Amino acid sequence: MQTNRSAFITLISVFFFWGFVAASNDILIPVFKEKLNLSQGQSQMIAVAFYVAYTVGSIIYLLLSKLNGGDILNKLGYKNGIALGLCISAAGTLLFYPAAELVSFPLMISGLFIVALGFSLQQTAANPLAIVLGDPAKGSQRLSLAGGINNIGTTIGPLVVSFAIFGSPGSHHIDDIGDVKIPYLFLGLAFLLVAILFKISSLPNQLFSEDESERETGIIAKYPQLKFGMLAIFLYVGVEVATASNLPEYMRQHAGIATDSAAPYISLFWASLMIGRWTSSARTFSKHAALLRFILPYAAFGVFLLVNYIAGSDLSVFYPYAGVIVVLLLAEIVSQGNPSRQLIVFSALGIIALLIGMMTTGLVSVYAFISVGLFCSTLWPCIFTVAISGLGKNTNTGSSYLIMMIMGGGLVSALQGLLADSITGIRGSYVVGVVCFAYLLWYGWKTAHLKTIGPVAH
Repeated sequence: MQTNRSAFITLISVFFFWGFVAASNDILIPVFKEKLNLSQGQSQMIAVAFYVAYTVGSIIYLLLSKLNGGDILNKLGYKNGIALGLCISAAGTLLFYPAAELVSFPLMISGLFIVALGFSLQQTAANPLAIVLGDPAKGSQRLSLAGGINNIGTTIGPLVVSFAIFGSPGSHHIDDIGDVKIPYLFLGLAFLLVAILFKISSLPNQLFSEDESERETGIIAKYPQLKFGMLAIFLYVGVEVATASNLPEYMRQHAGIATDSAAPYISLFWASLMIGRWTSSARTFSKHAALLRFILPYAAFGVFLLVNYIAGSDLSVFYPYAGVIVVLLLAEIVSQGNPSRQLIVFSALGIIALLIGMMTTGLVSVYAFISVGLFCSTLWPCIFTVAISGLGKNTNTGSSYLIMMIMGGGLVSALQGLLADSITGIRGSYVVGVVCFAYLLWYGWKTAHLKTIGPVAH
């Protein structure tokens, strides 16, 4: 089965927005913390509101499907569902205007909540679509490619939002917190334009026939890859988001990097996911795959350098990171594109990176924490592909259960923030990520030893 390239290109555009907004939250967190005198734990409520919305959205999806007696996404249509999700997200951006005018933290996080509520519906439809639009054997690599587009958004998001809030690259002072409303109002307009694009696109509206849309009940218990995969998604998103959202505070305390100078480092964290996903996606190109495996990661690193050059950042401090990418290349060769093996290898490297960050100081520790992005890069497509493999007509339901667990991004971040405030300090709080990676390593081992990916026999 050949990939429908025009449909796939349309589909991955929405992945860009998810990354742009998610990474931009890491700029909002320190800004609101400073202006509203919030604690580190309180500031993480931005992440909580954003990521818990995915769970609420998935629960609403499952309840509506139950009330309608069938999968509402299959009835509504995939591209129609994504377009509706984009409109919901656009509505959320409108709240940023009154939130900024009234300097209201609750209104601001309510806006983010609604934006992510729309993302929940988009993700439920888009992830399975990315896997099935082509050869199923290359589904995880295709999802990695979509994730690479996501990380273009995560790379430029912090820089664009930082520029919009602070002004010119040489100015990093904010007098009026109302400045945060402008980028989000423009983002809402972009959501509406892309919703129209989806409506007129050639994307399939259905993946399953009407008979196939009749779902089994109790699928979590029947499919061990889904059951354990739900917690894997929770902890994966948790360690990814918590590492990045707590990084500005760590750099302020232990690396002498002020909050208003944090954007390039946050951008590099999210660019690291792009670097890893571009590397993994090389396998989707049967010709020149081996060569592209070495070219694409440095091309992605070049995108990061170019964006930061345009933003006026000092690039010399980032050049040594090119050496860290070699570790990623070796890990990719060892894992050989196998999803379970990638989970084992990359999770082990994530643990090592966090331990180095906790035991060192200065830029060495900063880059160790940033490299977590490299080792998180392929975990989402690996977990998602393995977890819904063999679900067939239950794919939509399984996808919704997985999207529900994105709430880990908020809850794990909040836990790390609370530990940083009260028990371990910001450096020791990164032990939370070590625990998350330990489970992901186990999940990789567990799925590698499942003789068949399918329902448990009763």
